[in-house]
This record gives sequence, structure tokens and C-alpha cells, in this order.
Amino acid sequence: MNHDFYADAHIAEVLGSVRTIAVLGASPNPARPSHGVALFLARHGYRVFAINPGQAGRAIAGLQTYARLADVPEPIDMVDVFRAAHYLPAIVDEVIALSPLPKFLWTQLDIRDDAAAARAEASGIGVIMDRCPAIEIPRLRLQPRG
Repeated sequence: MNHDFYADAHIAEVLGSVRTIAVLGASPNPARPSHGVALFLARHGYRVFAINPGQAGRAIAGLQTYARLADVPEPIDMVDVFRAAHYLPAIVDEVIALSPLPKFLWTQLDIRDDAAAARAEASGIGVIMDRCPAIEIPRLRLQPRG
């Protein structure tokens, strides 16, 4: 897939099809974007899991926090990545190891690795990079989940 452009309809379809989101790199600091986005997604009706090894077992933005994606006790529809791009190859390894596979891997603003995205896509995982769902949801006027 070309990751230089995403049609609004595609982004809306992705955000409309997922129910569970793991925020990888969630921060306990309310001033950090990962904290705010996790909270925004939860308030928008998604079931959100914070992933942060140093905070496992504690709450981030009122959400249960896990050390690894594999520790989440239910299937994850989308992994939202708040880690630097050089971590994406290892993150894709972790995502591909999940069963069932998440439907989507989403990377936040300025996070892009086309080779890692190609590996995820080859495994059947859709990828959106360099976007923020907390920006896209209001921009596309998507309604909160029921």
C-alpha cells in the first residue's frame, strides 16, 4: 500500500471497524500525547489497553496497563504506536506473534518505516502511518462508539 496518502473513507473505515485498541508506549504523564490519545480513544467508546513495561499493573489515563501486547487478555483490533520509528521492526515482530492477529497497525505522527509496514501487510495486517486517530476522528466527524 502507498503510505504517502490515505483516503478519508479508508481512515473512517479503519476507525469504524475496530473496537479494541492497544496504545503501545502509553505514558503515565498527562502532558504526553500518548496519555491524551489513550484517554480520548477510551472516551470515544473504544476499549483501550495501555502498553508500557515500566507501568504494568498500574493505571494510565484510568486504563489497565500491560507490559507487552501479548499480556492483553483479549484480542486486539488495532495497535496504536507511540514509539520511535527505529523500534517498528521489533514492534511488527511482536504484533505478528499475536493470535489472533490485530486488524491494523497504526503509527503516530512522524513515525514511519515502510519496510516494517510491508512485513505487517504481508502478514495480513492493515497499516496506517504518520497519523493520529485523535486528530482523524474529529476531522472526519466520526461519532463516538455506541
